[in-house]
Amino acid sequence: MEKTPGGTSVGVSDPYDHVDRCDFVTDEGKCRWAREHGHHDPEFADARSAEGFRCPAAVGPDGDPDEAEWEWADCPHFRCRNRDRACIRCGLEERRVAHDDSRPLLEEHHLSYSESADEDGLSNEITVFLCRWCHAKVHNSWARIDDDAAPDPEAIAEQEGRKSQERSELGFESAADRYDDE
Repeated sequence: MEKTPGGTSVGVSDPYDHVDRCDFVTDEGKCRWAREHGHHDPEFADARSAEGFRCPAAVGPDGDPDEAEWEWADCPHFRCRNRDRACIRCGLEERRVAHDDSRPLLEEHHLSYSESADEDGLSNEITVFLCRWCHAKVHNSWARIDDDAAPDPEAIAEQEGRKSQERSELGFESAADRYDDE
């Protein structure tokens, strides 16, 4: 199983198994990184520009996704950040409370670390969301991200407490009742 620089488990053997597509790939299979950030790596940007900004990991020369020339790991600027606001292990959904400093239910979990970086210090970024409880289990035990897991009872209690708080804030209370000056 892959490890963090500190030696704890990240819960996966192959981070790329948890990737659908790169954040920089457009629906047409074009590389947005080369167009928007190419000044950071002109050689890479020039190569992509020469091919109409085609992403070789997303589509082949004829635009066919099944004919891609690269794996995601081959791209030096690959990034995949999960945008779903739910734990990928147990399914617990985030409940944020506005104007409150309470700790979020979900935390970002990095599947790829800089120890796998190339000589320039570049590494692919693969990030998913885990609830605090699953995050601790993955880092502190043999738990894996793809385990069939149910939310921790403490996590459900915290989530339900936030739902109750949301409902109470949505309830109507007239100003006369709220600020009764008896």
